[in-house]
Amino acid sequence: MGAGVIVQVTPIVACVVLSLVCATALAEDLAAPQAALPANVAPEDAYPTATGVRIGGDEKQTRIVLDLNRKIDMRAFALADPYRLVIDLPQVSFQLPAHAGDSGRGLVKAFRFGLMMKGGSRIVMDLVGPVRVDKSFVVDAADSEPARLVLDLAATDRETYLRAIARDNRTVGGRDVGRRVDRNSTAPANDPRPLVILDPGHGGIDEGAHSRTGEAEKTMVLDFALLLRDKIERTGKYRVELTRTDDTFVALADRVQFARARRAQLFISIHCDALARGDGDAQGATIYTLSDHASDTEAARLAEAENRADIIAGVDLSGEPDAIADILIDLAQRETRTFSTHFARAVAGELKNRVRLHKKPLKSAGFRVLKAPDVPSVLIELGFVSNRDDLKQLMSDTWRSRATDAVTHAVNAYFATRMAGPLPPANPE
Repeated sequence: MGAGVIVQVTPIVACVVLSLVCATALAEDLAAPQAALPANVAPEDAYPTATGVRIGGDEKQTRIVLDLNRKIDMRAFALADPYRLVIDLPQVSFQLPAHAGDSGRGLVKAFRFGLMMKGGSRIVMDLVGPVRVDKSFVVDAADSEPARLVLDLAATDRETYLRAIARDNRTVGGRDVGRRVDRNSTAPANDPRPLVILDPGHGGIDEGAHSRTGEAEKTMVLDFALLLRDKIERTGKYRVELTRTDDTFVALADRVQFARARRAQLFISIHCDALARGDGDAQGATIYTLSDHASDTEAARLAEAENRADIIAGVDLSGEPDAIADILIDLAQRETRTFSTHFARAVAGELKNRVRLHKKPLKSAGFRVLKAPDVPSVLIELGFVSNRDDLKQLMSDTWRSRATDAVTHAVNAYFATRMAGPLPPANPE
């Protein structure tokens, strides 16, 4: 029953497009399997703990010291444009002040830290310029002294810095970053129900937008997605999977591949928006479909911000496709866009009777999570966390219940139409 939703493309175009979406990763998976815990050991005790961080030096030489309760493995590598140093660790419990990384010293402007994936944590340091890692080592705890992770940085020139990055890429090329995706997996042969993928945005070290009172987008959209999953599953008509079910970072490319590998029939990415101070005010939900060119300047700004999610987390995506590849991908996406537009209209139609919509609720933008050539995809911005009324609703159980009911009804309407026959063509952009 769900197979009719998959877009059929010619074998030549399919092969070319599939080859384009295969990315070369920039980092190793350092997460080791966790041993079973004794019954009397709390889960948090299973992970090393970071208890302090110090940065000293100047813009020629800088030392970074991370205090730990026990010795761990680590790997450091650099990224360019902007200059960043990424430190990959096994999963660590960070007991550092909330704003510990807001400012740096010497060669380090600021830094972020957090869970990147299950079993792996990451520290991302924004640099004032190109550096080389002179020394990197971890020492055991001794007497009353904690274990320490130490990195010594020295200023260098851009050419040397870029050569070091290229060398690192050759060393670790071809390995996945973050959550591994089984590219050969298929839908269960004994369950013909359509598969809906829900994609709560951000996660882990990438917190997304923040309200002025501190609520994080990554938490709000995960709560919404879990409730929506339960309601869609309750219909008994669909299978539902989430790209993340906890506070885990998942790369944008991996979110798309997650849906494509499972031959999903619908992909729903869930986010919240925010406007910076001085940019005015806006409120209400918006539903986005894919466009090569954003439908207005607001959509372009939002797409640019969301597409930087991987850079914020310290990992660049694979290189942008060239003009010829863009054309080939567009050929495969045209029919999928018709399905996506149809579902977006269904969502807007259901939401308008239950929650507040943006004054222009249907938009298009170049979000990377919408670029699967064969999976109808939409991105729902639930509201603006920068708006007091929207934030109050986003935090309300009553509002979430009404909104998830609306999206569930839209899913039913979409698949009912898909099963009944061909869709009407989408309006030209």
